[in-house]
Amino acid sequence: MEEMIKDAKTILIVDDEQPIVDILVYNLRKEGYNTIEASDGLTAVDIALEQRPDLILLDIMLPKLDGLSVCKRIKNSLNIPIIMLTAKDGEIDKILGLELGADDYITKPFSVRELVARVKANLRKVEVVSNDKIVETTMGEKKKENKIVVGSLELDLDKFETKVRGEIIDLTLREFEVLKFLASQPEQVVTRETLLEKVWGYEYYGDIRTVDVTVRRIREKIENDTSAPKILITKRGVGYYIASK
Repeated sequence: MEEMIKDAKTILIVDDEQPIVDILVYNLRKEGYNTIEASDGLTAVDIALEQRPDLILLDIMLPKLDGLSVCKRIKNSLNIPIIMLTAKDGEIDKILGLELGADDYITKPFSVRELVARVKANLRKVEVVSNDKIVETTMGEKKKENKIVVGSLELDLDKFETKVRGEIIDLTLREFEVLKFLASQPEQVVTRETLLEKVWGYEYYGDIRTVDVTVRRIREKIENDTSAPKILITKRGVGYYIASK
């Protein structure tokens, strides 16, 4: 077992293909991360709940318990960023993974450079949110109400709460961040590439379908009719924007 690096982030690698695990362990430790491993789904859940890693790399195809079920069980108890690893390029796996709370996905075969970039981006996003909460706590009541209101959409940036037509909508952190970025500049069309860079936090590496899947999930929650959205609008061939009316 590798010696743990003091004060370093710990990443749980869940994959039953040892050569992939070995490559990930080598490269992540080279980047300064601690790594722990699981080769089946049930062990992964036990380790995650017991050791509470900072991020999980989770394969979909696993013995004993598949990756999607693992993701759901862990997310029910812990708010740990999870990046799904999948050998399938089908949309359905990606949509299911994101619906169950996965923060990101990457398709095998992947470049190690891309995967490391995604790991860093997802960990950085968690740090930003944590720092925001610390500021909120220390400032207490002195902090002004921090909201974005555009038409029927209302975002409370302190509570990470979304309301549409006065009704609270349950969004994942990533979905909230997408809406926040778009709503902060209503009627301004934002490209998928820009969303990938600004919200997911990585440039050039990301799959823009990640953005499309996330937007689809948001629409299912905030729109009355997803085939004719009134809040989150597509500008065909360019990107997305929030309607101001």
